[in-house]
Amino acid sequence: MILTKNLQVPTGNICIISGERGPLEFLSLADYGQDVNLNQHKPVVHGALLPLTEKWVVTVSTQYGCSMGCEFCDVPKVGPGRNATFYDLTGQILAALKLHPEVETTKRLNVHFARMGEPTWNPAVLDCGKWLHGHLNDTFRVHPVVSTMMPRRNEWLKVFIHTWMRLKNRVYNGDAGLQLSINSTNPMERDRMFHGNACSLDQIARIMDGVIPVGRKITLNFAVAGYEIDPAVLKCYFDPALYVVKLTPMHKTVTALQHGVETAGDYTDFHPYLHHEEALKSSGYDVLTFMASREEDLGRITCGNAILSGTLPLVEYTEVIP
Repeated sequence: MILTKNLQVPTGNICIISGERGPLEFLSLADYGQDVNLNQHKPVVHGALLPLTEKWVVTVSTQYGCSMGCEFCDVPKVGPGRNATFYDLTGQILAALKLHPEVETTKRLNVHFARMGEPTWNPAVLDCGKWLHGHLNDTFRVHPVVSTMMPRRNEWLKVFIHTWMRLKNRVYNGDAGLQLSINSTNPMERDRMFHGNACSLDQIARIMDGVIPVGRKITLNFAVAGYEIDPAVLKCYFDPALYVVKLTPMHKTVTALQHGVETAGDYTDFHPYLHHEEALKSSGYDVLTFMASREEDLGRITCGNAILSGTLPLVEYTEVIP
């Protein structure tokens, strides 16, 4: 696989690589650390990053483009969702690690299947999860995470989810993640934002029936953008003993702004998330409030972005000659 583009942004690198079926996009990122991004009642300001030996985040594409058509995501502009191959997936990860040959080990390598595409369509993601543990875990202590909007028309969705959870529980002893993109407890809002392509909350709950996570709970992600987040509705489907709620900003993708979908006020500050966090905690949920800096969001490293869609970072960046 050949690296064809490498943009160095404030928190890492956005890269394009030639996959077996065309160009793919992946990220290699450093992290501010939980003391900056997570559950802090103060604005997130760009500053010192953790060394990659402490934490390294690699975000890979599971498809060439995406067919889901979510109203806040630029990836469908790249093209329809055709599955990346197993070698595409492992190739992106190895290419990310080769960006920093000086880093021989890290205490935590987060591998997110979340750049381009809906990962549950692609069974090679499950094979890659096994490969990561067998080939990299001794050196890099891998923490893989699947992020999904639970596509309605995927007849193999339950098989994928339950297989991934067995990997999480048995192979990784809980040190892996599953994130369900929920965003709203209102069915009409969900139909609009996901273009009618996501399962209902009732369908999701039935798919998840019998899943008991080892270690970290399953994450219910809500991008805060004026959508309904009703803890009473959520508790009808998702037990707080098994699920944690994550609140994030709605990232400023071109598509989201075109549809008027954005977080009210200053998304780097805690205020837009406060009343949701309090209500969810009162209902028994653990809550992770994750706020991004402007450099992260405008640097195009956040969910819903893809420079293959024609966008570029809106912060200072450098194009590195591959």
